[in-house]
Amino acid sequence: MTATVGILGAGKVGTVLARLAARAGYRVLVAGSGAPQKIELTVQVLAPGAEATTADVVAAESDIVILALPLGKHVQLDAAALRGKVVADSMNYWWETDGHREDLGGEGVNTTRLVASHLEGARIVKAFNHMGYHDLEDFAQPAGTPGRRAIAVASDDADAAAQVAALVDALGFDPLVLADLDAGIALQPGHPAFGANTSREELLGLVAAGTVA
Repeated sequence: MTATVGILGAGKVGTVLARLAARAGYRVLVAGSGAPQKIELTVQVLAPGAEATTADVVAAESDIVILALPLGKHVQLDAAALRGKVVADSMNYWWETDGHREDLGGEGVNTTRLVASHLEGARIVKAFNHMGYHDLEDFAQPAGTPGRRAIAVASDDADAAAQVAALVDALGFDPLVLADLDAGIALQPGHPAFGANTSREELLGLVAAGTVA
């Protein structure tokens, strides 16, 4: 049976990930903030093979759900619908989008912990947040390609992390699995690894530089 990747958010990151996942052979579902018809043409053009649908369908039918919304909208997600699901958080705090908010952008705030607190019971993984969407598009490569780029994965759930790591690999990147969700703060804006488009070994060094006490 073909695995299903669901993406909540039809912006730049969401459509790039949808395109990569469809190209990799996954069934891909994409939902925006409104009716599927509002994003249907966008999905058809930018992510051929993916299907525009509702958030309820994404939650019900996906093996992995990727959050690609503005971070501040995480409180609008249906926690009950995502309970028990592997959920990959690709969101970051941007004051231009979310406004000036210390609860989201204050020093030491692990934004994925905030998402996990709202989505109680979901199997939360931080992934796809540190690489820009242009780089996601341009640098996906088959496994074993010399100089292949890496994407870090952080979670307190080892099995969920392994599932998302397998997705990272299938989409064209070497996965770097971090120790736990707390380690994922090194992937956020303001840390050396944020924006990284580099090898697994170099990414590991950047993560380490961002977690030194």
